[in-house]
Amino acid sequence: VLAAWQRPYLNIFKHFRVEEWKRSAKEGDVAALTDTRLKGTIYRIRGSNPASSYLQLPRAGTQSLGLTGRYLYLLFRPLPRKHFLVHLDVTTEENQVVRISFSSLFKEFKSTATWLQFPFVSGAASEGTALRGALGAAPADVRWTCLVLDLPSILGLYLSRRYSHLRGVKLCCNLLVKNLCTSDLLFEPGVTLAEARLGDLSCRGVAPMPRELAFPVPKGEKWHNLYDYIRY
Repeated sequence: VLAAWQRPYLNIFKHFRVEEWKRSAKEGDVAALTDTRLKGTIYRIRGSNPASSYLQLPRAGTQSLGLTGRYLYLLFRPLPRKHFLVHLDVTTEENQVVRISFSSLFKEFKSTATWLQFPFVSGAASEGTALRGALGAAPADVRWTCLVLDLPSILGLYLSRRYSHLRGVKLCCNLLVKNLCTSDLLFEPGVTLAEARLGDLSCRGVAPMPRELAFPVPKGEKWHNLYDYIRY
């Protein structure tokens, strides 16, 4: 059960005050920028190889975020024509730490008892090819993406382990990131509160994206025409 302070969702960047760099760490070329289109601060992480630049939460590897929400949301955009890498360290109920990584560098899915590696294809959601598309660096027109990871399902499916909590996150270059969030709710982008009520989505555990986590949609535009939504 989610602790009260993590309900209905936890805005990780806001809660851990990333911009102060007291509870988070940065290495290499990491910059906070104002994005006029997204109406807010984003972080740009870039470098020649993934290990050289990163944004890490919590600051020390010995600490744990202790976030128990089922879904992890990452709002990010790979930098065009570059490779990126993201590591998530999760803890199982048996107190085993498992690393879940996804990257455009991986050619195929690989798993060991403590590491799951997923190849990531930018822009694949719109083409319906998910993980079968053309691997490699992000295309020039790569879009902002809402990546949703169902952590208990991933651990259960690939390792037959039971999920306890999210321990740490390491966002390596090359990417732009707007936010990270955990929740037990499945947020559906592009759905308004009224539509959610009308469609009775709450029975299925589906809710509209909270405003502070949502990508802006100009009048007359559709969310799915502007952004990608990928669910693992």
